[in-house]
Amino acid sequence: MILLKDILYKVTINAVAGNTGIGIGAIDFDSRKISNGDLFVAIRGNVTDGHHFIDIAIKNGAIGVVCEAMPENLIDGITYIEVGSSSKALAIMSSNYYGTPSENLKLVGVTGTNGKTTVASLLYQLFKKAGYKVGLLSTVKIMVDDTEYKATHTTPDSLTINRHLNEMNAVGVEFCFMEVSSHGIHQYRTEGLHFEGGIFTNLSHDHLDYHKTFAEYRDVKKMFFDQLSKNAFALVNVDDKNGLVMLQNTKARKLTYALKDYADYRAQILENQFGGLLLKINDSEVWSRLIGGFNAYNMLAIYATAELLGLEKVEILRLISELDNVSGRFQYLISKEKITAIVDYAHTPDALKNVLETVNSIRTKNEELITVVGCGGDRDKAKRPKMGHIASALSTKVIFTSDNPRSEIPEDILKDIEKGVEPQNYKKTLTIVDRKQAIKTACQLARPNDIILIAGKGHETYQEIKGERFDFDDYKLVQEFLKQIQK
Repeated sequence: MILLKDILYKVTINAVAGNTGIGIGAIDFDSRKISNGDLFVAIRGNVTDGHHFIDIAIKNGAIGVVCEAMPENLIDGITYIEVGSSSKALAIMSSNYYGTPSENLKLVGVTGTNGKTTVASLLYQLFKKAGYKVGLLSTVKIMVDDTEYKATHTTPDSLTINRHLNEMNAVGVEFCFMEVSSHGIHQYRTEGLHFEGGIFTNLSHDHLDYHKTFAEYRDVKKMFFDQLSKNAFALVNVDDKNGLVMLQNTKARKLTYALKDYADYRAQILENQFGGLLLKINDSEVWSRLIGGFNAYNMLAIYATAELLGLEKVEILRLISELDNVSGRFQYLISKEKITAIVDYAHTPDALKNVLETVNSIRTKNEELITVVGCGGDRDKAKRPKMGHIASALSTKVIFTSDNPRSEIPEDILKDIEKGVEPQNYKKTLTIVDRKQAIKTACQLARPNDIILIAGKGHETYQEIKGERFDFDDYKLVQEFLKQIQK
């Protein structure tokens, strides 16, 4: 058991009512999970306000409450702590509760619009191959060395982060790679963590339903680098104009990577084909199984990070050549009919453009490029016509379909996407609301040597419609449909 006053170390407190010398069993921000002797943290969320559940938490056994506004009626024997931000306090308290586990390993955060999952996952894979015990906190999954947990958010809540970091400490993990989302930064989920370094991949149109403006989105990303210590490194992609913005106020050691501009780490694409990439990184050539210019950036970020964390250059190059693609990130198969199907998570205009340009740079132009794409419901609507424009301009055929409609009417989402199609591209497009039928139709339209791109959901194994999640796996479906048309 840990004393409340020790959990509150480094938390900025406005007021206290009660005794902070009490022992605390556990911390939680969900009143339903509170039991005798626990501390309840009232968080103001986008949908619900935890302050409305303080009485329920106390009935369930909470002996301490952290909140942003003291309740009108204080109950004897309960300790109340008023703070400016419950989310920020929760993150610091979570770290204290678990014994500041981020300080006992080398934690590297990866942020940016695209590439976070690939960079974090492949760094995990590379360091595992190098013989280390490694952790991963990503959109796809959470790994405590060899033990896998299901991921629910790109950046988990601060309690979950510190619980897993504590588990990593227990099994001797030396390095951990973590996706850091703009939501996670803005909601203080990474507050109180000790980072060995931070990586910035790129910035493009996304999450403007949450951040409202691109400038706000950019500045939230920048907050992550502003908070790095002088002993950390900040590695940024300077081919993206926002790369240097990330470095403006950081105390960390500043390092850059690029394919076009001058940088500390540079790469050149020598070959790009469906078999992989031949890269020249600084003065050395390396073959990667991954494909496309966007993956050249990812490989360069991985190389630079591995070197900054102490691995030998020759060893890093050898390990890069052994890395396998991440689930749902340019994951492809070739059928017996020589039809290539690619499944990719590209759900932003920039990511979709990157994937389509990569395919077009490899294909001979004698084959069709059939794209299946949609946009998620209850999310940034401004990107929908942009996605429609890019898909129809860079494909020979496009099928617009549902992604995760969530609470929206799928047909309304598709109408927004169709607004971006220019008149000369109308004939290329089809609209099929049912995603399964859309994928099946793409397979039926494809001829030998054609290419099918299924974009937007990648690794996801569900489709979310009206609050329910249904089993849905793009990769398994396209595999099944291509087998059915084999002669």
